[in-house]
Amino acid sequence: MRNCGARASPSTPLPVADSNVAEATPLKICVVASCGGHLTQARSLAPAYREYPHFFVVTPEIALPPDMAGRTYFVSHAERDWKLLLNFYEAFRILRRERPHVILSTGAGLAVPIALVGRVLWGCEIVYVESLSRIVSPSLTARIMYYLADDFFFQWKPLAKFFPRGKLGGPLL
Repeated sequence: MRNCGARASPSTPLPVADSNVAEATPLKICVVASCGGHLTQARSLAPAYREYPHFFVVTPEIALPPDMAGRTYFVSHAERDWKLLLNFYEAFRILRRERPHVILSTGAGLAVPIALVGRVLWGCEIVYVESLSRIVSPSLTARIMYYLADDFFFQWKPLAKFFPRGKLGGPLL
């Protein structure tokens, strides 16, 4: 795990409606995505998070666009192997340092360890958006995240039968 560059200064703090958090505490968002299409979809949601302090957790290492420089952590790429345990450790280290209030993810598998660690240890709110490429059947990550997420979105109507509590958000791209 490596933080790329110096931390950018956070935007203006917005109050969080939670009796356990001081009113002046800014809402901080962790954006989690695998590189490629997952990250493209997460970045398309920038209007929802750009005004809040936020940081990215991605896998694997990529050349960063300017808006991600200084606020991106790279973690190991796990494919249902032993590196998944490493992802839990990396998630713990990142979330302990950053302490986000919300975890937003568009997948893939990295979403699960980050969401579990964030929810169990720090009570993070979890928002998950199923991949644009999943039109008629859900991904394994979505089938797990459906039970972890406070807000679960899918992009295509045929997925409604798999996610009755989910919300149809329409295509991001």
